[in-house]
Amino acid sequence: MYHTVVHIVVMGSGGVGGYFGAKLQRAGERVTFVARGPHLEAIKRSGLAIKSAGEGDILVRPAAVERLEGADRADAVLFCVKSFDTDDAAARLWSILGPETPVLSLQNGVDNEEKIDAKLGAGRAMGGVAQVFATIESPGVIRHHAAGRIIFGEMDGTVSARAETLRDAFAHAEVPVELSKTIRRALWEKYLLICAVGGTTAVTRETIGAVRDTPSTWRLFRTIVEEVAAVAQASGVDLADDAVDQVMKFAATIPPGNRASLAQDLLQGRRLELEALHGHAARLGERLGVPTPAIFAVYAALAPHAAGRRG
Repeated sequence: MYHTVVHIVVMGSGGVGGYFGAKLQRAGERVTFVARGPHLEAIKRSGLAIKSAGEGDILVRPAAVERLEGADRADAVLFCVKSFDTDDAAARLWSILGPETPVLSLQNGVDNEEKIDAKLGAGRAMGGVAQVFATIESPGVIRHHAAGRIIFGEMDGTVSARAETLRDAFAHAEVPVELSKTIRRALWEKYLLICAVGGTTAVTRETIGAVRDTPSTWRLFRTIVEEVAAVAQASGVDLADDAVDQVMKFAATIPPGNRASLAQDLLQGRRLELEALHGHAARLGERLGVPTPAIFAVYAALAPHAAGRRG
């Protein structure tokens, strides 16, 4: 099948951006990674390695830059920075955007798309859910633990030509992909899950297996899911009736040794995505008159660590 090569800029080349970007590069797409520090130097020097027990290792040698000035116009941007960097990173994209270039957010939280559009103009952002467990193991090396699927779509529910082009690029790269007409619902479904996995694994400093094995902690997990679902409904998000049960069912299948990125960041003394996760949900609940005591307790317990040890 004939396939047109596209130029994809990966903004934020950590676990998510690095993993999907490397698969696109291996499939013959033109990928430019934006990174910094030792990770950037390692990619420039010896390429980007993905180590995966399930899929085998790959090594690609992509273009890697710190700044986008002078880089060619992008056909699409995979936007994979931490949620607290959304505003700054979006503002750095101007030089590579064409009139139709989509900025696909593959981030944690449910308000990144609004922030991207506020910086770059209405309709620029696409919403995306990256179902993947991957982390930077060392500079230039991404460790892929599990999964690797993308659900994405236009925020207004249309199926656009630019979305179809990007879907085809993912499919060509053998990334399981679904183009959704209800991406807002998918974003909130992920938000239900990540607030619970992140909250419980971070507050306990334990794995998801330990959370499930401790009845009171597993009950806290479910309570967080229920509270976020109530906030979603009050926000006018069209969640499935059994959304809470579906999240619990999925959470029961996560390999026991896993922790959410929020917990990884906490244990490593890094800045936390706390405001985009529990902070946003608690504030939204307060504004809409939805009680969120469990979410607020998690938020308050992690707030002293939010800036990271170096913060």
